[in-house]
Amino acid sequence: MSKKKSFPLRMDPELYEIIQKWAADDFRSVNSHIEFLLREAAKKDGRLKKDK
Repeated sequence: MSKKKSFPLRMDPELYEIIQKWAADDFRSVNSHIEFLLREAAKKDGRLKKDK
């Protein structure tokens, strides 16, 4: 299993609330939902070729 990189993330409180509710709707933590959204964006842009 690969080790994940940790780093602090600052974001607008309103955006955080939106992501928090969205994550709950999809039964994910906020952290895993942000990673999911970033992965999907990277795939859509052709920067991530395959799922790990």
